[in-house]
Amino acid sequence: MAKALGQRLDEAVAFIRGRTKHLPELALVLGSGLGDLAEAIEGTAIPYSAIPHFPDSTAPSHKGVLHVGELAGVSVVAMQGRMHLYEGYSPKDVVFPMQVMARLGAGTALLTNAAGGIRDDFEVTDIVLIEDHLSLAGLAGGDPLRGPNDESVGERFISMNNAYDKNLRAAAEKVAGETGLNLKSGVYGFVSGPSFETPAEIRAMRTLGADLVGMSTVPEVIAARHSGMQVLAISTVTNKAVSSLDDDHITNAEEVWDAAALIRPKLAGFVEALLPRLSEATQ
Repeated sequence: MAKALGQRLDEAVAFIRGRTKHLPELALVLGSGLGDLAEAIEGTAIPYSAIPHFPDSTAPSHKGVLHVGELAGVSVVAMQGRMHLYEGYSPKDVVFPMQVMARLGAGTALLTNAAGGIRDDFEVTDIVLIEDHLSLAGLAGGDPLRGPNDESVGERFISMNNAYDKNLRAAAEKVAGETGLNLKSGVYGFVSGPSFETPAEIRAMRTLGADLVGMSTVPEVIAARHSGMQVLAISTVTNKAVSSLDDDHITNAEEVWDAAALIRPKLAGFVEALLPRLSEATQ
């Protein structure tokens, strides 16, 4: 018989606590292009494959290591790579690490990702603060909270109004202003992938109000809110979404990785400057 979620979480947390004395206050999910920032964390690195019940990351450039320690003076637990639905994982598998980080004591989550820009004024290498989302995969039945609810994790029904905390977004905008970063904001549309979207799908998402499109983050945000965490999420625009059949551009993974490499320095610097302010904003 499969173990209950709470028991699996407790076993994973016990394993991690047996290898570090750090008590993280902030959870980081380092998506495409930002994984190297984890190497700056002073503490303990644990491969996902060693942690009980933890899924492994198979996506390109996602190293699959959990870091627990100090970064920019803040106690953090950081995922160097994440899981996606397109890897074959269930929504519940995808969010298990977020639930573990919450159970470790992190009360705030900062998530990053690579995304396609739908809005016309979004350019490749832009950094965008997510203010809301469209969970297209979730609305189609892929919500990570679907099924039996474990009350030790969170309530049966959780509001997603203001899922992206206003105070944390204000802190990010202030740091951007101080550092000269042109930080934009928008609505993130979540799809399961791995196929890139058709022009018709991009037009539909634009009509629904999406400014960005990507294959991650939203399930983790839902799980974080379910676990009582405050959330901030940042997208990097790594390609322009194609919305017309007359556009000859063929979206491909290589352009995403190339753009992520260009974005990495300014995004890493922004995140390191932001972390202490997020800690202050949640006290």
